[in-house]
Amino acid sequence: MTQRGRHRRRRRGRALRGFLAGTALALTAAATMISASQATVGDNPGALKALNAADTGQLRLREHAVSPAALDRLSSAMGRPVGVGAVLADADHSLREAIDCSAGERKSLPVEPAATRAYCWDAADTRSWQPGAVTTSGDADDDGLWGQNRVILSGWSRQDGTAAGQDLARVAFVDANDLDHPTYTWALLAVPVDGGRDYRALASRLSGMVWYEDKLLVTTTSRGREALYVYDMNRIQRTTVDAEAVGRVREGWSAHGYRYVLPAVGSYRLTGDATAPRLDGISLDRSTVPDSLAANQWVPSGGDRQARLWRYPFSKDEKSSGLLAADGAGVVRASEAYATKAAEIGGVLSYRSDWYVGGATDAPGAHGTLWQQNTSGSKAAQCGTDETHRRCWSPRTESLSYWEETGDLWAQSGRVLFAMPLASVDRSLGQMIP
Repeated sequence: MTQRGRHRRRRRGRALRGFLAGTALALTAAATMISASQATVGDNPGALKALNAADTGQLRLREHAVSPAALDRLSSAMGRPVGVGAVLADADHSLREAIDCSAGERKSLPVEPAATRAYCWDAADTRSWQPGAVTTSGDADDDGLWGQNRVILSGWSRQDGTAAGQDLARVAFVDANDLDHPTYTWALLAVPVDGGRDYRALASRLSGMVWYEDKLLVTTTSRGREALYVYDMNRIQRTTVDAEAVGRVREGWSAHGYRYVLPAVGSYRLTGDATAPRLDGISLDRSTVPDSLAANQWVPSGGDRQARLWRYPFSKDEKSSGLLAADGAGVVRASEAYATKAAEIGGVLSYRSDWYVGGATDAPGAHGTLWQQNTSGSKAAQCGTDETHRRCWSPRTESLSYWEETGDLWAQSGRVLFAMPLASVDRSLGQMIP
């Protein structure tokens, strides 16, 4: 029985890979119809320009921790926190494999290189929600596991208001132990208030998210100067009431109908003035010493500002597991920063000496571009019939995540979650453009 099941999985895996390859060929054929005015070599951002210390002062962060007393008061009232394994065991939704996705959903996949895995979310479960950041247990630990589990986290935001009058941010915990049948459930992101006697929803668009060691760092675009909120993966709380409200209610604790809620344990605030670059996309880079958090700024195309790419080192102190390296005053400084001519960046990844920068597009029917940049120049994949066609990436991705243990790059575009080997991205790149 086990042997026959293994053969069936292998045949299904081969069929799915063939299906995804065929989808990529169809998208490539469509790419040949994109006009040169929509996707030209002239769009290339060229080489990165290294910034000096005087240029990076605006990138400093200050660390703020929620008091342990407030967190303990909240957990005492709500009950003992649970771990990631308990959340995965409660998974009540399934992702659809690419073969079961609609033709419209598959248009969100890259043209070149082709995805080797792709999944679509339940439309009813994600309606009115905006997809955003992706991170995995490959970020959390270098063996790719959290405990005994392989996990993918997908962040979503809802900013059109709810019955409770709040914008919301949530994370899907995807059980990735069997990638032929991934399942998931949701947890709401929250912020403790009133000394841990209550919590409110995190009202922010989730464009960046990194799970490092026992901490989850997410970007924030709302409510003041916070650049990142920090969550402890060992402090996941169960709710007791299925209601629209968020926080303490008469009958107990509610999180907009979700069974789990993560209360923030801290945040990082930008110390610069109102002109300081805001963090948009973030990702983990394990190729640096120490490991670092790569970040990017989003700027519109056609503007007079150049976007920034930079990194912060993670702390090596065991007492600060999963946190950025701060000095005695709680200040975190960028260890490296660059200016890039890339605009409307949708996702960033740094690995070794290269930066992978996703470029979004609003042109109907057009795909985006994934540039590989360094201080020598830039490269992008070519698809279509001539060198002008470099819009081969997905139309819009919010984040990129490299699972080093498997060699896979994970991303999300629209309602499609997909992966491919980073090596295939490198093989697809054309010649360096200064």
